[in-house]
Amino acid sequence: MKKAQKGDQAAFDALLRRHYNQIYAICRRLAGNEADALDATQEALITLVRRIDRFDGRSKFTTWMHRVVTNACLDELRRRGRRPEPSPVEEQPLAAVDRPVADSVSDRMDIDAALAQVPETFRVPVVLCDQLGLSYEEIAQQLDIAPGTVRSRISRGRRRLAELLSGNPGDPGQRHTGEQP
Repeated sequence: MKKAQKGDQAAFDALLRRHYNQIYAICRRLAGNEADALDATQEALITLVRRIDRFDGRSKFTTWMHRVVTNACLDELRRRGRRPEPSPVEEQPLAAVDRPVADSVSDRMDIDAALAQVPETFRVPVVLCDQLGLSYEEIAQQLDIAPGTVRSRISRGRRRLAELLSGNPGDPGQRHTGEQP
């Protein structure tokens, strides 16, 4: 980190390579689709390069990186006026894959598809809390909203996510209860 801040390009390249998958994962979850995630990841990497001198060491590098990546991703999405559109998840046979791994991959795909359907207002706080482990106060600072609003948005986002993952629509009158009519 210190070498990268002093201009050592090899050290900076190694730092970005080490964290690339995590950066992309954040952008993928926030953007809601592959194309926007790739664009946002590129913008986040550029922002990290430009702002490395602003890292002051008061927090862990990854904490600072998460904040920079989240802001860069949200800025990119706002700038382009994009809204996530759920992409269909293709089902593929998993014959050659062990079941626990297949379940994990399938679960992640289901979660990503469901997250893409959650409005950005709720999706962003849920991802910041559940994927990045940020506290409500940290999320409030990052999004410039009150901690109570963060709690409410996370609650509503998780509720919507649970509805989508369980197959129940948002309208309680249309929910599947498993009972025969």
